[in-house]
Amino acid sequence: MRATVTKIGNSTGVILPKAVAERLKIKQGDIVYLTETPSGYAVTPYDPEFAEQMEAARQGMSKYKNALHELALASGRGGPGDT
Repeated sequence: MRATVTKIGNSTGVILPKAVAERLKIKQGDIVYLTETPSGYAVTPYDPEFAEQMEAARQGMSKYKNALHELALASGRGGPGDT
């Protein structure tokens, strides 16, 4: 698929085809992220740094699930079915 490079004020912009915007689920004014890859750049509406942070959080929660559960119980926020 092709996209057009154009001048936008003092910047350079890329006009995405409607089908690409729909597939990315983006609209005018949304923020997209560019990630350098071996073959160029990837465009995504998701912040890759945030995804890395969430994965680190998931790993930490999995590793310390018993301690987190005990803390939740101690705070009275253990959730349904807690003993």
